[in-house]
Amino acid sequence: MDFDLLCFGEAMMELTRMGSGDYKAGYGGDTSNCAIAAARQGARAGYITAVGDDAFGRELLDLWQREAVSTEFVRVDSTAPTGLYIITPSPAGRDFAYYRAGSAASRYTADDLPVAALRRTRIVQLSGISQAIGTGPLAAGTALIEAARQAGCEVAYDTNLRLKLWDLEQARATMHAAMTRCTIALPSIDDSRVLTGLEDADAIADAYLAMGPRVVALKMGEAGAMIATTTTRVVIPPHRVTPVDATGAGDTFDGAFLARLAAGADAVDAGRYAAVAAALTTTGYGAVSPIPRFGEV
Repeated sequence: MDFDLLCFGEAMMELTRMGSGDYKAGYGGDTSNCAIAAARQGARAGYITAVGDDAFGRELLDLWQREAVSTEFVRVDSTAPTGLYIITPSPAGRDFAYYRAGSAASRYTADDLPVAALRRTRIVQLSGISQAIGTGPLAAGTALIEAARQAGCEVAYDTNLRLKLWDLEQARATMHAAMTRCTIALPSIDDSRVLTGLEDADAIADAYLAMGPRVVALKMGEAGAMIATTTTRVVIPPHRVTPVDATGAGDTFDGAFLARLAAGADAVDAGRYAAVAAALTTTGYGAVSPIPRFGEV
């Protein structure tokens, strides 16, 4: 296998408002964060996306190259910009302001997918955001799932519900269709309560397992994570830290979890590892800089 993990979606430049009122530049995008987190755990990761032929796009290409995330499948679009978002963080969460309309990634289509590369890939990962940013990415995400299944890849899907990008009914229909075709489900409990109408973590895990994934890794924030299969169910307590910014913690969980699965760990051990990696991410500002490496975890 050339790749343990290929992620699909949109990466953006990031500005984080600091306590002083100044802004710190960084990088974000849920599936990009996932790919970087996996690479920092030692996985062979790559990214499928488009960036603008601009300064932000070049910075992102440089970032992935520094992080050992393959840019073989990154398309440079000379007619569209790279997206930007601004974060106002707090220990309890964060607020986002997005400037991504008409971005290069939002113009990605199914015809752009590197389908042949899937035959040399272990896991493909995408999210609700990957599909919510435009009609082209919506179709491309669906096509990627089917192509990955045909190529024998595992498919990991994170709900990452963002109702500013699409309405709930479309989001629910798209995400639940993806859940019926993925093998690894990576929902958060907050998303799941909105999408399923269920409150209890066990009931949510049961609902997603019934859709078809072989494993559900339910991210529960301060309550930890639940790893559920048809034969095993374990609640993993959170690793205690002093958080300053929760940005990207779920993405880091995804990347660390998938990296450990690709390395041969079972789902529960991968979940324990990922919970620590996600917690450590909250001790620094921004989505990428605080992602820990294997030795730290």
